Amino acid sequence: SAVVFPKKIATEQQSLMLVKRLLAVAVSCITYLRGIFPESAYGTRYMDDICVKILREDKNCPGSTQLVKWMLGCYDALQKKYLRQIVLAVYTQPEDPQTVTECYHFKFKYTHNGPLLDFGSKDRQADSTITCADTKKASILLIRKIYILMQNLSPLPNDVCLTMKLLYYDEVTPPDYQPPGFKEAKDKGLMFNEEPMYLNVGEVPTPFHMLKLKITTEKQRMESVDKNILKQGGTAELLQVCGVSRGDPEEESQDMNEDPVLANEVEDKNHVNIAEAQ
Repeated sequence: SAVVFPKKIATEQQSLMLVKRLLAVAVSCITYLRGIFPESAYGTRYMDDICVKILREDKNCPGSTQLVKWMLGCYDALQKKYLRQIVLAVYTQPEDPQTVTECYHFKFKYTHNGPLLDFGSKDRQADSTITCADTKKASILLIRKIYILMQNLSPLPNDVCLTMKLLYYDEVTPPDYQPPGFKEAKDKGLMFNEEPMYLNVGEVPTPFHMLKLKITTEKQRMESVDKNILKQGGTAELLQVCGVSRGDPEEESQDMNEDPVLANEVEDKNHVNIAEAQ
């Protein structure tokens, strides 16, 4: 009944399990608070003292069952250390899944160096040890920020569809690899009809992994967000995307240590493998 934090994260397997659980909680909270699936598609769990909704397979809601299957595909790529980014996108026209209204970017990093890491965080000393307490604090803060944000964004349209794209670390991922439920993406770009805005939500480090969440949504939907709430903790940053109104996962591929940059200024010289599921 609870999403339990381990007392220590001594092995890569313990870290992987925590990252999987945190990903499940985050995706569940987002879809629940954005009203994408009905109440019956969720079970109630507790993460420390926070009550969270967890997505489950519901025979009366094929969409939730489909998303659970996609998540299992993500776990496969995560376990193999191939997964670089998950893009969960919301769109409104079934015939045009490339034009989206809201996107959630989950970025992943891995280390082979054990517990001594430096992710370039401004408030972290180089080679400092990441403790279990650090991971727990960051995890709870991330979920709380998701709750605050989702409750402040204006609602999505009534009828929406979901698509999910996976980006890989090409230097280690076999060219023909796709996890269960995914196929090679034919069109790599996602576009916004309205002017989009980027939002850094937060990051969670473990001794073996790093998970970072960003949101891209239409500017008009964020007009009601209290900027002061977002800046608490110093890890959220509101940025306006100028120029070209597009959120292309292949272009938005800067290093996780960097701040978001303007979409029309990003240049990616490396070929990016992308999988998609619709």
